[in-house]
Amino acid sequence: MSQPGTLILIMTIAVLAPLLAYGVGRWLPVPLVIFEILLGILVGPDVLGWATSHGEAVDTLSDLGLAMLIFLAGYEIEFDKIRGSTLKRSVWAWIVSLAVGLGLAVALADWSYARGVYVGTALTSTALGTILPVLRDSGDLHSRFGSVLMAFGAVGEFGPIIAMALLLSGRSPLDSALLLLAFAALTALAVLWAMRPRPPWFSRVIAKTLHSSGQFAVRLVVLLLALMLGLSQVLGVDTLLGAFAAGMIVRLVLHGAAPDSADEVLGKVEAMGFGFLVPVFFVVTGIDFDLKALLDGGTALLLLPVFLALFLVVRGLPVHFFAPADLIGGDRLALTFFSSTALPLVVAITTIGVEDGALPTDVAAAVVGAAMVSVLVFPLIGLKLRAGKGERARPKGPVKGAESW
Repeated sequence: MSQPGTLILIMTIAVLAPLLAYGVGRWLPVPLVIFEILLGILVGPDVLGWATSHGEAVDTLSDLGLAMLIFLAGYEIEFDKIRGSTLKRSVWAWIVSLAVGLGLAVALADWSYARGVYVGTALTSTALGTILPVLRDSGDLHSRFGSVLMAFGAVGEFGPIIAMALLLSGRSPLDSALLLLAFAALTALAVLWAMRPRPPWFSRVIAKTLHSSGQFAVRLVVLLLALMLGLSQVLGVDTLLGAFAAGMIVRLVLHGAAPDSADEVLGKVEAMGFGFLVPVFFVVTGIDFDLKALLDGGTALLLLPVFLALFLVVRGLPVHFFAPADLIGGDRLALTFFSSTALPLVVAITTIGVEDGALPTDVAAAVVGAAMVSVLVFPLIGLKLRAGKGERARPKGPVKGAESW
């Protein structure tokens, strides 16, 4: 199929996916990303064969979708609300997860360092953007449980990106650390700039152009994202780190300079991201998914339940151990399952691994398949363990916000 035809097919799937999510959501909350990937697999070369390749233009849009996905993850995290001992516990839990994940993954990969690092890092991630809407609808988001999960989930998104920058740059650990420190220093300067009071005209321009063709705030957001992506490329660190940092900086700028307009500006950026770019990334992920390798009776299919269990072992057990003492019984177990839920970063990390030639497509398919099962099963188990403890009953119908990630 030609590039324009493939793009039309991808956007058709992007329109169909939320309709399916809405219909199925009446009985079972299924994140939209699942339908985007599954429909991509359906039209891909291993099933219907409608999209056997996607060309440079679609690849570029897919890369932009990945950057926007990580950018919105950085924007979503409110670090000022997760500081203190809980944040320290979440950092230690992730460090233990990384050590365990790398050890197990390298062993499973026949002691291949590169392959083990990709898989091990993916196992340490948490799909915070997927579970936050579930917590919001269950009434747990603003509870003590919700704040603890926010801390562990935030580190579960930020940590793997740092690990990618350090471990998969192709440079020595010292050189990688120095470049990462340089990036951190420049990012800190950008954060300080973002926290400075803006002159009165700044918020006036944002408000005046918010509903005009000027769209100053949206253009500023795109500029900051482009600057941080460019900075990460110049310093040779992973562009995911640049996108994540851009999200944090944009949040500081908007909430500091135009708090009354910040939510509306974010809505416009999310419309651009989740309405166009992010779906392209996930559908292309489905098209490239090596279903044949997963189902051909080899080891890939056997690895899927193994990786699903490893998400609990690598990510869940350290979280269970380091969880605050006031979380006991069902709450502690619920935190374990919610924190073990992973998908967006798993897709991103395995995609990069396949593109770099370090990760076989069948292994990538097994890891992504396990992550898809985790977002379908683990949050439901977590909700069951938290049954009746939320501020309000979980409503019927589709999960609000499930389209995010």
